[in-house]
Amino acid sequence: MFIKRFAEKELLTWKNRLNRKPLILKGARQVGKTRLIKEFGKTHFADIAYFNFDEEPDLKAFFLTTKDVNRIIEQLSMIRGEPIRKHETLLVFDEIQECVDAINFLKYIAENAPEFAVIAAGSLLGVSMGKMNSFPVGKVEFLDLYPIQFAEYLFSYQPNLYEYIEQLSGEEPIPALFFNQIREQFVVFTQFGGMPEVLQHYVAQMNAAESEMILKNLLLSYNYDFSKHAEIKDVPRIHLIWESLPSQLAKENKKFMYQHIKEGARARDYEDAINWLVRSGLVYKIHLNKTPRLPISAYDDLSAFKLYGLDIGIIRSLAHLPRLSFIELHQLFVEFKGSLAENYVLQSLLAQGFDLPRYWSSSGKAEVDFIIQHKTEIIPIEVKSGSNVKAKSLMEYEKAYNPSRMIRFSALNIQRQGKLVNLPIFLADWVLKWV
Repeated sequence: MFIKRFAEKELLTWKNRLNRKPLILKGARQVGKTRLIKEFGKTHFADIAYFNFDEEPDLKAFFLTTKDVNRIIEQLSMIRGEPIRKHETLLVFDEIQECVDAINFLKYIAENAPEFAVIAAGSLLGVSMGKMNSFPVGKVEFLDLYPIQFAEYLFSYQPNLYEYIEQLSGEEPIPALFFNQIREQFVVFTQFGGMPEVLQHYVAQMNAAESEMILKNLLLSYNYDFSKHAEIKDVPRIHLIWESLPSQLAKENKKFMYQHIKEGARARDYEDAINWLVRSGLVYKIHLNKTPRLPISAYDDLSAFKLYGLDIGIIRSLAHLPRLSFIELHQLFVEFKGSLAENYVLQSLLAQGFDLPRYWSSSGKAEVDFIIQHKTEIIPIEVKSGSNVKAKSLMEYEKAYNPSRMIRFSALNIQRQGKLVNLPIFLADWVLKWV
C-alpha cells in the first residue's frame, strides 16, 4: 500500500496557481521525493517527462550549450520519444544537484515559458545549492518534504482512527477504546519511524526483520554519501558527529557537547561538518533562546544548541536499540531519557509547517524543550517521559513570561490544567487543533 503524502495537496495548489514558477522539492535522501512526484504526475497530468541527471549524465550537455527553453524542451522531447506539452506534461528533473546548469535553467523557464510545469528534486540538494555561485533567486518555489507522519500512516492504513482524531474538538479526554487503538498504532509506527521504504515495506509485508535490514542499509547509504559528497577534510568529522548523536541525546542536558565527539574536539574544527549535516537534512540544529520575544529568531544564543535527527527510526537504528524495546509505549519515552519522544515531536512540528523551534533555559534552573512562534504568539512545549508529568520548567517559564497557553506532550490523555494543555504524544501531528 502506498502511504498517501499530505504534501500532494500543496503540489496541487502549486499546479493550479496562475503565476506558477518551477518548483524545487527539498528533503533529505530517501524521504520519498521521487515517488511523491511520480504519483502526483500520474494523478494530475496527462503524462510525465522524467529525467534523472544521476542515471543519465549525458543530459548535462544540453544545458551547457544553450539557455533557450524551446530548444532544450525540443531536445528532451527527442530523447523521450514524444513531445513535452505545455500545461499537460509534468517535466521532472531528478537528482538535479548533479547539473548546476539545469538548476540555473529553471530561471529561464520562469521568465520565458511559465506554461511548462517543472518540478526539480535531488539528494543533498541543500548542500549543492550552498556551493552554487549563481542561483535563480526569486524564479523558483520551494516545498519541503519530511519523513512520513503518523497522521499520514493512519490516513492510509487506519482511516477510521484518522477520521476520529480529525473530528476531535475541545479538551475532553479520548475514550479508552479509541485511546488504546491509536496508541497501539503509534507503537507500530514508532518502531520503524517514517522513512517511506522502511515503513511501507513493513505495512505491506509485516516482516519486521526485513524492514530492520532496509533501515540498516539506509544508514549505510548515508555513510556513503558523507564520503561521496562532503569535502574530504570534513568526512571523518561528519562521521564522528553523526555517530555521536545517540550519546548527545542520551545526556540529561542535551546541549551539544564537542567533547562527546572526541576528546579535545573544538567548535571551530567541527563547524563545517555540522553545517553539512544540517544542509543535507539529516540533522536539525535547535538553538538556545533565553529571551522568548518576537521575532523569536532575533534572540538566538548561537553559543548553545542541540542536534536532533531526521527521523526516530534512524536514531534508534544508529543507537543499536532493538525494535522490541518499543513494544510498550512507555519504553519509547524512557529510552534516551525521553529524547526520542522529543525528536518525534520536533519532526511533527516541522512537517506541519512550523519554523524551526528553539529551546529555552533559565541559568540551569529550568529548561523547556521547545518554544515555537505561531503568528504573534510564542508557545512553550514540553515533552515528558511516561506518566511522570511534573512541569517545573513550564511553571518557571510561566512565572517569567506569562504565556497565554502552554502545551505538554506525554503518555497521558487530553487534559487541561489552567493554561497548560496535556496532549498524548500521538496527537503531535494535530497540534494546530490546540494552538
